[in-house]
Amino acid sequence: MKSVSRTTSFNRRALTVNIEGPTPKSLSFASPRVVRSTGVSHWFRFLIVIGTLISFSVAIAGGYVYVLPSLSQAFLGYDISKLNQKIETCDIFDGSWVIDDRYPLYNASECPFAEQGFNCLENGRTDQDYLKWRWKPSKCDIPRYSVHNILEQLRDKRIVFVGDSMSRTQWESLICLLMTGVEDKNSVYEINGNKITKRIRFLGVRFSSFNFTIEFFRSVFLVQYGWMPRHAPRRVRSTLILDKLDDISSKWVESDILIFNTGQWWVPGKLFETGCYFQIENSLKLGMSISSAYRIALDTWASWVEQTIDTNRTQVFFRSFEPSHWSDQRHRYCNVSQFPMPDVRGRGQSIFTDIIWEVVNNMTVPVTVLDITSMSAFRNDAHVGKWSDNLAVSDCSHWCLPGVPDTWNEILLSYFLKNHEDAVPEELEVGT
Repeated sequence: MKSVSRTTSFNRRALTVNIEGPTPKSLSFASPRVVRSTGVSHWFRFLIVIGTLISFSVAIAGGYVYVLPSLSQAFLGYDISKLNQKIETCDIFDGSWVIDDRYPLYNASECPFAEQGFNCLENGRTDQDYLKWRWKPSKCDIPRYSVHNILEQLRDKRIVFVGDSMSRTQWESLICLLMTGVEDKNSVYEINGNKITKRIRFLGVRFSSFNFTIEFFRSVFLVQYGWMPRHAPRRVRSTLILDKLDDISSKWVESDILIFNTGQWWVPGKLFETGCYFQIENSLKLGMSISSAYRIALDTWASWVEQTIDTNRTQVFFRSFEPSHWSDQRHRYCNVSQFPMPDVRGRGQSIFTDIIWEVVNNMTVPVTVLDITSMSAFRNDAHVGKWSDNLAVSDCSHWCLPGVPDTWNEILLSYFLKNHEDAVPEELEVGT
């Protein structure tokens, strides 16, 4: 099978444009030294027959390799990746974005749970390059599992996302990914008949054929939001009670996969400029910095996980901070590029991500950090930009669907399947 290999040299983490695949070796035949002309003729005919057979075999093999992925997509939907090496031996978050023509993994217009505001193609985006990028870890091979196998592994389970709108985007992405393997699309439905909105506190989608749910709880700070305390200064209109988890936290337990995130709302514009300050017990902390408050809030979350969650049943994840790509943070100027950035330009690190790691490393129960900060920092090309359901407002925080959140979910599923690798048959493997 012929393949094309194109490499674009970028700075730092070798952002490569690569359509991967083996390059066939050319066939050559040496002419034997013979004396009689009849011997030459016989050998010539023999070589023609052998050459024809070899060429035919190569053509058949190449066609098989080329067609097999298409057949797997037709009958099983697009495949989801799984690490074939132990994740502990590989930093899955160290890698590069490579072009893969098997992407995108689904069509957002065919997924009723993909929010209109994130469906950039339907909202007028004409270039489709941003859909073709796949994350390739530097030291891991990622064979691929059929969506049907994943659905079987999720049978009778409960997946819960907790966080802000970025968490809701990842929730939508996972549903759309898994729906590609469901024959009866009507068997997938929101359990309360609710439409997806930005403000609703709970959304739950049931895959009835497999008896599992994927749920989203809106909790942008994870800790409890409170109204203005008595005798507070005039500038204080509300508080974040840093030592108390959100009052809906009791609904997060008894899950099999539990994914948290918080970060986008921990900014002055969402806090101090709206009159929201920090509180511990009954004491206002007017001079407390956002980073200090974030650390206390995560300590509160960590204590709750340690005391409440049965980690023998529940796999707990915390997804790190998602970088935005505003060209001018003050004036919120958004300029979406056509291709990934050649350099992360400082966006590959976040004080919030550092705090997440510090807190999780000090916990007494297992929690997996999905450290997507650096890998997402390259993807200035994948934001909603001007292609949302509100054309008057550009958006360099949220992501198009399909897009980057699909990669977060591929990694999430890799960790999940790692704990079920003995039960998942590797009957379908498509090399990376």
